[in-house]
Parts: sequence; structure tokens; C-alpha cells
Amino acid sequence: MELAGTVEIAAPRAKLWAALNDPDVLARCIDGVERLVRSDGDVPTFDGEMNAKVGPVRARFAGTVRLEDIVAPERYRLVGEGKGGVAGFAKGSADVVLTEVGPAVTQLDYVVKAQVGGKLAQLGARLIEGTAKQYAEGFFAKLKTEVEGPVIDTAIVEAEDANVPPPSEPAGLSPMLWGGGLILLVMLFLAWQWNHL
Repeated sequence: MELAGTVEIAAPRAKLWAALNDPDVLARCIDGVERLVRSDGDVPTFDGEMNAKVGPVRARFAGTVRLEDIVAPERYRLVGEGKGGVAGFAKGSADVVLTEVGPAVTQLDYVVKAQVGGKLAQLGARLIEGTAKQYAEGFFAKLKTEVEGPVIDTAIVEAEDANVPPPSEPAGLSPMLWGGGLILLVMLFLAWQWNHL
């Protein structure tokens, strides 16, 4: 399976780079993460555990992801594998590139290549890709909030101040955000699977 995407985040590249290398931030942004620890040896690695559900299969994954080809704060490659017992395994790589679009805007591009086996492989590509998309959407929404800070809807604040009901339609995620989030989340989901398998 291969996924690729782009997302823009309203933050300087250095701040986004730091978030993408912070195990606490990543753990808060990825659904199901129970433990994530970074160890800085000759090759920086993340070890972790994740409780994930892919279709009817729910399993705890344990694994390791190592960082390669690091050019801070511009790019790196995540390479890893994980095992989920009878659920199967996942392994692959994800290339992440951060490009400054402006002084406070960074474009995140990613390409994920992954391979799954065991029960996970029996679920079929559509189900796995659909689950990866859901994880990606959640991850990018949370990462955006972590890095940019909470978005304050001024219409709602003004309505509360004037005791007027707020607008009824939520803003939702832009296609660029969920598309980029999908790819990065898939990358991180696979990385977590690698870490948890």
C-alpha cells in the first residue's frame, strides 16, 4: 500500500519539526497510543504500544520505528515494523518533508509505503486504507491543534457575549487537511503498528 499527501499547518517549520519529534505530542495525537518512548542512540527510535482496531480486528501492537536520513528541520524517513500477535504485522517506511510556505506556515508532504501480513492482510486493502484514512484525519486535526493552538470562532464568542445563539454549522476539515492528515496518519498508524507489532 502506498499513500501520499500534503497538509499546511499555520506554524513555523521549527515548531512543527519539534512536535513531530516529541513522543508526548505524537502520543496525544494518535488514537489508541498507550505508550511511546523516544530513545536517542546512534539512530533515534520510538518504541511504543498501541491498541488499534482495523475492521473487526482489535489488537495491541508493539514495535519500533527508527528515524533515518534526518535533515533537521527539513525532512526524515521513518522506517519500522510492529507485531500484533495473531492480528499480524506491519512494516514499511514514511518520508516526511517540511517546507516553509511563509514565516508562520509550513507545508508537510508525506509518502507512506507499507506492507501488512496475517489477519490484517486478510481484511483487504479497502478496509485497511479506510481505517488509515480515519486515523489520519484524527491525527492531523489533533496535530494542527497541538501546533497552532485551539481555534477560537469569533462568531461564537460574540454570540455568547450578546446572548445570541451561535451559528449552527461547524466548519469541518478542509480537503487539504484531511488528505494530508490521511497520509501522515497512515504513516504514523503504520509506524505505530510497526512499534506495536
